[in-house]
Amino acid sequence: MKKAPTNVAIFTFPFGDLFNKNGISAGIVSWRKFSDISTPPQAKMGGNYLNSIIATQEAKRNGVDEAILLDHNGNISEAPGENIFIVRDGQMATPSLASSALEGITRDAVIKIARDLDIEVVERDITRSELVMSDEVFLTGTAAEITPIISLDGKKISNGKSGDITKKMMDEYTDIVMNKNDDYSHWLTAVY
Repeated sequence: MKKAPTNVAIFTFPFGDLFNKNGISAGIVSWRKFSDISTPPQAKMGGNYLNSIIATQEAKRNGVDEAILLDHNGNISEAPGENIFIVRDGQMATPSLASSALEGITRDAVIKIARDLDIEVVERDITRSELVMSDEVFLTGTAAEITPIISLDGKKISNGKSGDITKKMMDEYTDIVMNKNDDYSHWLTAVY
């Protein structure tokens, strides 16, 4: 269109693991995740990234690898660039979208994979204290893929290593994105 021209630029660069796949440390920061009462959290727009940047800076100053943000009600929302899951008594849970969590592609994939593996997954409020008491905690995201949190606010999670369900999800996800699982090959697009 002449009145709304579109330009596209594509660039590539090598991108290794965002985080250590053996697990990372995380801490709940003082900054809250913005909510629908201020800015739409589902919008992928530049201004929304400021919240993530200042949360990450605080986490780094506190000596941890990643920040965890609370929502406006004081419940767990997400990490600056990743969704969060907990495992308690064999059940996976993740904050609902009402907690200002992004409706992430990897989040949705993990929910589908878990259900296909007959692992119960619920979307619900997760309190700060429940997060710390969880058997396992992991993050999901395009760059993070599936990353275990093995230390949260200085407390070891899953004895300081990846838990069984987290490991199972990591292995399954890796097989899928490497096209080693025919059941999910329709999720992939060949790029030449």
